[in-house]
Amino acid sequence: MHIDRERLGKSLNQTLRSFSRLLPVLVGVLLLASLVAQLIPDLIRMGLFGHDTLSDTLVAAGIASVATGQPVVSYLLAGELQRAGVELVAVTAFLTAWITVGVISLPAEAVMLGWRFALWRNLIAFLLSLLIAWLTVVTLHV
Repeated sequence: MHIDRERLGKSLNQTLRSFSRLLPVLVGVLLLASLVAQLIPDLIRMGLFGHDTLSDTLVAAGIASVATGQPVVSYLLAGELQRAGVELVAVTAFLTAWITVGVISLPAEAVMLGWRFALWRNLIAFLLSLLIAWLTVVTLHV
């Protein structure tokens, strides 16, 4: 097997340049995500939830879209939402949006995939998180 050292060098150089462009954005995204995740229990205590099913679901999905993080953290926060009396459809929308939508990570995603694709992907993921939440609850209640 022959390795073309010139092509390998060009590919490695291009990869390093792409990574160096992405690294500052990625660090900022991670720092911002960790700050926003700390605010969620405070939002629960402020009474942001408990109005009606539709508004709770939209608020939960909206918060989760901004506060992107690790799946394990979303389960803990979903438990907090349930203990606070938030309906299952809102908790499910929160979990789904937390994993699939990434407003905070949007700049990093746009650097790699382009703004148009990143915006459309996030919008579709948000709408699907609402649909999946509703379908999950309907399925469980059958």
